Amino acid sequence: MNFFAVRGATTVSKNEKEEILEKTKILLTQLIETNKLSFQDIVSIIFTTTKDIDAVYPAVAARELGMKSIPLTCCQEMHVKGSLPLCIRVLIHVQLEQSRALQPVYLEKAVMLRPDLAKLTIAIDGPAGAGKSTIARLLANRMGILYLDTGAMYRAMGLKVLEKGKDPGNSKEVIDLLPDTDISVQLGGEGQKVFLDGREVTNEIRTGEISDAASKIGIIPEVRRKLVELQRQIAKTASLVMDGRDIGTYVMPNAALKVFLTASPEERARRRWKELKQKGMESDYDTILQEIIQRDANDSNRSFAPLRKAEDAVLIDTTDKSIEQVIQKLENLLQN
Repeated sequence: MNFFAVRGATTVSKNEKEEILEKTKILLTQLIETNKLSFQDIVSIIFTTTKDIDAVYPAVAARELGMKSIPLTCCQEMHVKGSLPLCIRVLIHVQLEQSRALQPVYLEKAVMLRPDLAKLTIAIDGPAGAGKSTIARLLANRMGILYLDTGAMYRAMGLKVLEKGKDPGNSKEVIDLLPDTDISVQLGGEGQKVFLDGREVTNEIRTGEISDAASKIGIIPEVRRKLVELQRQIAKTASLVMDGRDIGTYVMPNAALKVFLTASPEERARRRWKELKQKGMESDYDTILQEIIQRDANDSNRSFAPLRKAEDAVLIDTTDKSIEQVIQKLENLLQN
């Protein structure tokens, strides 16, 4: 026989018996199903909880699942200031005839414990100029997970359209290319890399011509559906932060954390005016403000996946906040 151990963790929203037992059962069931284990394979289980859980022993959940003859024990986790609260951890010892890798399972907010193993998804939505891309990219970098630049995916599709000699403004010509298109984004040692049909195009897509093509194909519903499908596939394989206008409501409705960043139109116009000025480009503040107001209206009233705050998203107004303050707020949300 070969002996192994596999870990798992979950969190509860409050210290109540019913929820503790329910979440523990879900965790145990997923650990067993994910690793194709039977009760006979299990040698023993150790449960630990943070100090704020004492309404019931998590081991009771194992007994209620039918683990009558398996040795179980419950302990209190060492308390570390700032650590994830209301957390239940499990360590299962198993014996198997054949050697094989076992997959840990992290659920609820416990995905923050091991974002490299669990699939942690963070959705950041909001209007133009609210700081979504900047915040999402920096947060992902701090956490060591992927920042999925959805705009880059549209650029990659735009590149393919142009390389095939098609017109980005012709819906039929673009749609005909979709079935044979694969676009992926990977996190490498030098940052995010974009691949089009297996070929890296990270640098090729950063031109004005590609940007214009991406804007034209981005309004085609079939293109959006195709890229959303690809984005969801990526989210199944990697922990990531994704930003946009319909991420929490449409692309990743089951994201572990949903945030809606906003700011006053005046502040967003000021940021855009300042950005253009730093690039040496002359612009008119009032014109930028009217463009932002019109874009907000267009995004909120479009028929397909309009801009709106998900019911369970956390609203953060960035008008008077620094980038660092917003990121700290997000990190606190992930820990609590």
